[in-house]
Amino acid sequence: MTDKKILIVDYDSGTLKSLTDFFEPYKFQIIKASDGQSAYEKFKEEKPDLVILEAILPKIHGFDLTKRISEETHGRVPVIIVTGLYRGPQYRLEALSTFGASDYFEKPVDKERLLRSVMSLLEEEEEIEEDLPDSESVIRNLSQRIKT
Repeated sequence: MTDKKILIVDYDSGTLKSLTDFFEPYKFQIIKASDGQSAYEKFKEEKPDLVILEAILPKIHGFDLTKRISEETHGRVPVIIVTGLYRGPQYRLEALSTFGASDYFEKPVDKERLLRSVMSLLEEEEEIEEDLPDSESVIRNLSQRIKT
């Protein structure tokens, strides 16, 4: 999984550093942002495999950013929300069902649970990619069907 990119977004520099430091030993490529707008720009440029973000973000709210990423990638890029403000099952449910988040954690986050979630979501992504045929074989098969 060393080739996987994770975009971590938090307005709080301490939390951003803490999460970055936590994931560093796992050899992920870490991309950081401190607001929703720069996070979205980095998301478009870097094409991360997974996003971890705070719900409360300046410029673009975390829930809105989650929904945008989920819609644009058709749910292929998991987004995990880690928040200190929105507490309770109603926010978790809304994030997962309405905005397309893949998981939801309240601060202070249990980093071991977060790590298990990240690893699980990235594994699922790899399994899906393995199940998909490569584009060249699809084109070859379609060309043969058209000819006959």
